[in-house]
Amino acid sequence: MRLNRESCCDILVIGSGIAGITAALEGAAAGCSVTLLCRGNLFSGSSFYPGTWGLGLIGPADEGDEADLADTITEVGCRMSDPALVGTFVRGIHPAIERVRAMGVRLRRAGDGDEKEYIPCFDHKHRDWNGIEFDSAREVFSRKLEEGGVRVIPHCGVVELVQDDGRVCGVAALHEGRLRYFGARSVVLATGGYGSLFRYHLCTMDVEGVGQSLALKAGARLVNMEFMQMMPGYISPAYQTIFNERTFRFVRLTTGGGEALLDPEGEAVLDVRATHGPFTTRLPSKVVDLAMFDAFCREPQGVTASYSEEMRRHPPEFLNAYFDWLKKTHGLTMDDTIRVGIFAHAANGGIRIDPAGYTGVPGLFAAGEVTGGMHGADRIGGLSTANGLVFGGIAGRSAAAHCRSGQEPPEHWEMDAVAADGCGEAFRQLRDSMSRHAMVRRDEEGLLEGLSLVCRLREGMKLTPSDSHAAIAETARLRGQLRTAECILRAALLRRESRGSHYRADHPELDPAQTEQIVIGLKDGAVCARFAKDWSD
Repeated sequence: MRLNRESCCDILVIGSGIAGITAALEGAAAGCSVTLLCRGNLFSGSSFYPGTWGLGLIGPADEGDEADLADTITEVGCRMSDPALVGTFVRGIHPAIERVRAMGVRLRRAGDGDEKEYIPCFDHKHRDWNGIEFDSAREVFSRKLEEGGVRVIPHCGVVELVQDDGRVCGVAALHEGRLRYFGARSVVLATGGYGSLFRYHLCTMDVEGVGQSLALKAGARLVNMEFMQMMPGYISPAYQTIFNERTFRFVRLTTGGGEALLDPEGEAVLDVRATHGPFTTRLPSKVVDLAMFDAFCREPQGVTASYSEEMRRHPPEFLNAYFDWLKKTHGLTMDDTIRVGIFAHAANGGIRIDPAGYTGVPGLFAAGEVTGGMHGADRIGGLSTANGLVFGGIAGRSAAAHCRSGQEPPEHWEMDAVAADGCGEAFRQLRDSMSRHAMVRRDEEGLLEGLSLVCRLREGMKLTPSDSHAAIAETARLRGQLRTAECILRAALLRRESRGSHYRADHPELDPAQTEQIVIGLKDGAVCARFAKDWSD
């Protein structure tokens, strides 16, 4: 299928979370023409997930705190982060926060900053804590995008990256029922993580894991794909609402039959569990998540959580803010009993970039949750937003610098116009399998079963020529999601140890000999996962 180029801009940004918006604004500020494509509405993805009470943002307390924050990122990440990215990241947080504040975005500060609830998740001390107010961010960013002349195209699903002589120079995307070719001198991928590849997830469906596959197919590599945050969330009421981990100090967990979920060992570590949202193998509190996950697998209605009289009488300030939001949005109070399970939340790994946001593929840059290397096996709370601001800005500026020497995209592009039936059912099977085999408990048998299903689904796609633009796009999306799922499974299979968010039930201990990132690339078109030292360019 020949697609005629419908438009051409300097920078094409894919994704409208914090990273994508920041990249678009920085590109426009550099004097470039910018188009922003988003799968859903403007202000989407994990950054603006409706199932959470706020957008936390932390940074070093002052310049003297930067070294400690960098060391803590490395330690919390189990030495799976890239030192160059960490250094760039930490140095860029304070300037990024100040840029957002100067725009006029309201940043909520801690009223009682000494409360231990304000210590970031997995951190050991208080930092510069901020909360981005959603309504303010939407208002200010909308105005700035308009002032910068950024063209925003919502409900536009990218299907392929357009390449000419090895450089990325645009995308093919489904918009208003038609496949369209948008040309650009630079492209920034900010498509988010891969949470919706799992049946139970705490993200919107546009966080679909396609960006990783697009970059891989274009010639980029992925890193740390086995490390994903998994968190408690509501089954009922208010399905897919994030459970506030700080309440673990005040909660009683019971099974559907009314029995206590935890034995004395589990009860004894609830205070530790209250210090972090995602599951981790690094801390003794892992027994809480394992018990919750096992119960959730047996009883899909979830584990019952009820709050103590102590919290109802004297809740910390941090939790007051949470329950005010919960009552306003869902009508729930501390007196309500809820049922919770374990959900996929956010990716800690993704496209490998350098400190300039460059993917190694000419014309292609990336930022935000679609990338990896700046966190590691676990991520400190509040750094996902910081990541989007810092590397979104860097990617936007780098794309602007590149496009000044970028060539004009070709006027036409030939696309493989094939489609297959049953993509919806195949995606359902994929999500169920990923939730069974690639969530909290992983082992070789389950991971191999997951890989086997990916192969069967891929081989079962009977690709035939099609003139249905929607069917072509749906098929391309599923093929990309299968490739991303395969990357996750192969990385998890290769890492025969338990490290941070990655737990191998058949290898439950950390192995010091595996202190190296797993990098994924394509070899003769096939997904290949290897430890970094085993790659040769």
